[in-house]
Amino acid sequence: MPVSQLITPAIKDNVRAALKEDVGSGDLTALLVPEGRASAVLITRENGILCGQAWFDETFHQLDKQVGIVWQAADSERVRAGDTLCTLTGPARPLLTGERTAINFLQTLSGTATLARQYADRVAHTKAQVLDTRKTLPGLRLAQKYAVRCGGCGNHRLGLYDGVLIKENHIAAAGSVAAALRRAQVIAGGKMIEIEVETLTQLEEAIAAKAPRILLDNFSITELRQAVQYTNGRVLLEASGGITLDNIAEIAETGVDFLSVGDLTKSVRALDLSLRFEPVL
Repeated sequence: MPVSQLITPAIKDNVRAALKEDVGSGDLTALLVPEGRASAVLITRENGILCGQAWFDETFHQLDKQVGIVWQAADSERVRAGDTLCTLTGPARPLLTGERTAINFLQTLSGTATLARQYADRVAHTKAQVLDTRKTLPGLRLAQKYAVRCGGCGNHRLGLYDGVLIKENHIAAAGSVAAALRRAQVIAGGKMIEIEVETLTQLEEAIAAKAPRILLDNFSITELRQAVQYTNGRVLLEASGGITLDNIAEIAETGVDFLSVGDLTKSVRALDLSLRFEPVL
């Protein structure tokens, strides 16, 4: 099932869990504030790619549907330091209660999208697409994969259930590259099958066994070029292992189809955001 069909229930579940974690039995500090109305403005203190509006909105709506939010920017858009992202109005206490949780989602997903955009920009002159991995923050898999798309990169498997990635241990257990692929074709049920190889010899074996997609694990630049030349478009090739912003362009220029980067989602630096409240009315 595509991310677009899974994302709405995931948003509700993510927010429900986050509010339970933060609010617990009730926000004691918010009780210090009169039960009037308030307004607030959300700004960004640095440049980036905005992502996570739905999680931000859902946080306040689960607390009080009277909270109104008007956005001045949309997911996937570039924002600059000092920009106003949205304005909020509504009962003061829910605004204060939801502030941290809402910003946590928005800053984390915007950070993911911002990093994804940096990677996508580095390979824009090539045919290669940058992909994420399963190295995501626990509980935020779909949210981060959505953020990766907002940043201009693509998604690999959502999980262990929607594709087969045959790795070293699977090959060893099966006895050979060909045997592992045969077994995968039986159990995959039409889902994606990809096999990881560590040498050019294994690459040849995988192609001979009619692998539809091959992951080249920690190949050198020279080996990647050799793999692309040998394959000659017969199979989709994905480079993985040790890919950074500093070397991704050179790797993409070898001619591979995909580059999988764990840092897209595991090494997140949140975008610096600030919610400024105005006096209670």
